[in-house]
Amino acid sequence: MRIGIVGYGAGGRYFHAPFIEAAAGVELVGVVARSGTKRAQVEADFPGLPVYASLAELLDAGVDAVTITTPPHTRQELVLEAIKAGVHVVADKPFAANADAARELAVAADHAGVVLNVYHNRRRDADILTLANVLAAGELGELWRVHSTMDQDNADSLELGASGGLLRDLGSHLVDQMLWLLGPATHVHATLDWTDRFGERTDCGFVVTLTHASGVVSTVSASKLNHSATRELRAYGSKGSYVASGADVQADAVFAGRRPANEPATWGIDAAKNWGTLATREARRVIASAQGNYAGFYAEFALAVRGDGPEPVPAAEGIQTLEVLDAARRSAKEKVVIAL
Repeated sequence: MRIGIVGYGAGGRYFHAPFIEAAAGVELVGVVARSGTKRAQVEADFPGLPVYASLAELLDAGVDAVTITTPPHTRQELVLEAIKAGVHVVADKPFAANADAARELAVAADHAGVVLNVYHNRRRDADILTLANVLAAGELGELWRVHSTMDQDNADSLELGASGGLLRDLGSHLVDQMLWLLGPATHVHATLDWTDRFGERTDCGFVVTLTHASGVVSTVSASKLNHSATRELRAYGSKGSYVASGADVQADAVFAGRRPANEPATWGIDAAKNWGTLATREARRVIASAQGNYAGFYAEFALAVRGDGPEPVPAAEGIQTLEVLDAARRSAKEKVVIAL
């Protein structure tokens, strides 16, 4: 599958390009980048890779698929442009302003006969995969609740304004993880923290509680302005608990200049010091980290484009996440629980 990246900010450079490079059955054939700085970064990272000034130029050069990873307020128009050109699309999260807008994109893709997926790559984090394995083993008995916290001490990366905010950014990932892990939600309650520090009123922290159709309750929370760098997962069931405080393994690695293509056997495994503990009446034991690798998303996407496998994150699943985010915004504003 010949794929191009549209946008070479932090997302395109660190969370897409290295994993496209490492994915089986995928070839990165071009990048859309306009500024001289971004074009120089592409040349430094992938010498000789063609760089284009617009999506139209990239499409004219010939691709099977594109990844749209430009700022949130630009994504809808670019996704539609790619769909109308008949190419398959990976849309970064959040892939639309709200669930209604996302449904419009899904309908357009369906009518055009192209595959539209959402880059919820954090389903492939080591810590959430390890928790999924623990739950699948059944050792917690009847699952009652799951808590997920991801605080980041990097206020400068907060996306501002109506199309930004931490809930739509990091919250997209954390909510998607819980829907993937525990199934659809029926009720949503949320509180948001707000700041005017950067000139535009923006949510910079959140706590969202989901009641799932299964009866399990999950809570996801995050902050960016509180000088906390914390990643913790907790699960409680009738037979015990699982608690893990880990690192953002893949992000830390790519920011350090490492590439998954160069270390496939060990990529995405959390350090032993971060392994979680399963505690039951019988014993307490440490659970070894599963291996995470975002490259698997692109390998599966390529198979889906060829009709040889399921889509990694279909647009319909991205819409479910946006439905929860929309409900969370309304819940925080009206101070009520929202039924989906």
